[in-house]
Parts: sequence; C-alpha cells; structure tokens
Amino acid sequence: MQSFDLPPIWLIGFITASWAVGRLLPGLTIEAAWPRWLAVLLILTGTLLMVLAVWQMSRAGTTVVPHRQPSALVTSGVFSLSRNPIYLADVLILTGAVLWFGAVTALLLIPIFIRVINRRFILPEEARLREGFAEEFGRWSETTRRWL
Repeated sequence: MQSFDLPPIWLIGFITASWAVGRLLPGLTIEAAWPRWLAVLLILTGTLLMVLAVWQMSRAGTTVVPHRQPSALVTSGVFSLSRNPIYLADVLILTGAVLWFGAVTALLLIPIFIRVINRRFILPEEARLREGFAEEFGRWSETTRRWL
C-alpha cells in the first residue's frame, strides 16, 4: 500500500476533487478571465519549482521518494528558500487547478491538502533527516522555513 502513498497521487486526488466541486456547485464558480491567467502562472511556477528541486536532489544523489531514507541533505538552491520546495510546488499546482476550474469552494481543499502532506510526508521526512543529518538539519531548519 505504501507504494501508492505518494504526494503526486494525493495531488491528483485533490485536483480531481476540486474539479468535482466546480461541477457539483456550478453557481459558486468564478467566470472572470483573471483566475485563468493566475492559474497558469501558479501551475507553471509550481512545475518549474518541482523540476528544479528534483534536479537538485538527483545531482546530490539522493532519493525523491518520500518514504525512503535520503543519502544527502540538499540545502542550497531552491532548498534555501523552502525546506519542501516539491510540496510547495504541489500546493501551487493545486491552487492553480482550483482557479482554473473556477471552483471557489474548492479553495477549502488547499489547507486540507497541506495538512495531509504535513502529516503523511513532511513530518516523517524531517524525522529521517534529523536522524541522518542531525547537526546540519538543525542549522538548516533554523534558517529555512518549512514552506516558504
């Protein structure tokens, strides 16, 4: 079951839920053009952030799979802005999708998604990083925020 417990699957589920909310509650949607432009900007920014973070982790020779033990602690580049740039990218992409669908009430799914990501992935990952890179992780977590 753990092989299916991955952030992209949660992201797809929440995007699907936001689409469904837009379809089920069509009277509560935004019909203006500006949300679509903002949606595209958020989705592109999130995608770029994710690509950069994955590239940096790959260069460092460490895993991007959340349930695995990392072999390196990456603290530079996008990881100097956020301890979790991939999860931040997921939130940007989800927010963009919600705006693209114009589903105002689906905005409520974003904090729920953040809570799920925090509990299922970020807290266990931070515990593994603390265990494997205690001193370095401590310094990094003092200077770099979890999200942004």
